[in-house]
Amino acid sequence: MNIVPQYLTIKERIISFIWQHILLLLSLFIMTFGVALCVRSDLGSSVISTIPFVMTIAGKADMAPALTIGEYTYIMNFILVFLQIAVLRRKFQSVQLFQLVIGFFFGFLLDVNIWITSAVIPQTLLSKAIVQLIGCCVLAVGISFEIRCGSVTMPGEGLPVAISRATGILFSKAKIIVDISLVVIAVVLGYFYFGSWQWQVVGPGTLVAMILVGAVVKILEPRLDWFSKVVCYRPGCRRYIYGLARYLYHKLS
Repeated sequence: MNIVPQYLTIKERIISFIWQHILLLLSLFIMTFGVALCVRSDLGSSVISTIPFVMTIAGKADMAPALTIGEYTYIMNFILVFLQIAVLRRKFQSVQLFQLVIGFFFGFLLDVNIWITSAVIPQTLLSKAIVQLIGCCVLAVGISFEIRCGSVTMPGEGLPVAISRATGILFSKAKIIVDISLVVIAVVLGYFYFGSWQWQVVGPGTLVAMILVGAVVKILEPRLDWFSKVVCYRPGCRRYIYGLARYLYHKLS
């Protein structure tokens, strides 16, 4: 979805597009920070990172290519986009290939945030639960911002959209089917590589994330009209920002 105002000049529309996607990158950073915290909780990662997480663990054990969780995430996003093409065929819109770019940045920022959160090593069950809950809430904030940015969807949401369009079933049901499928595949991979359920990958925290993230997004969504106004570029807004910054500078100095 493109929310760039149509009445702007070409130059203003280009600036608006760039600004929109700078905020999208900020949203992805927040999202991946939440995902990283869920991974660090050791109670089970968020759904979108279950498969990359178990593959990363297998890579560290020399059972699979030694790629980072972000690199495996990009590979998975590529597969999700390919599945969209297979489902929609001629109905697939070429603009949706931009999901690959977004998916790349998502994987890159996930690796960045895994590094940033490297000092987060909860030891007790309570501290793990707190980290998991914080991660879920941060992830929900990032998703809410990402939706408001109005660009193409993430591959994880793009596939349910494609299934919904092709079959006529509700998006919510298609999303549940896709999420459950990702979790099941992660569990199967855990048994394939290690012969056991990898609870740090798919655990109680994964179930909490599936429920809590959606609930928080529903709470936040009606309260983010201000962010939509920030996303929409308006001619002259830079002067207002500069004037506000100068005003605050004189007040604080």
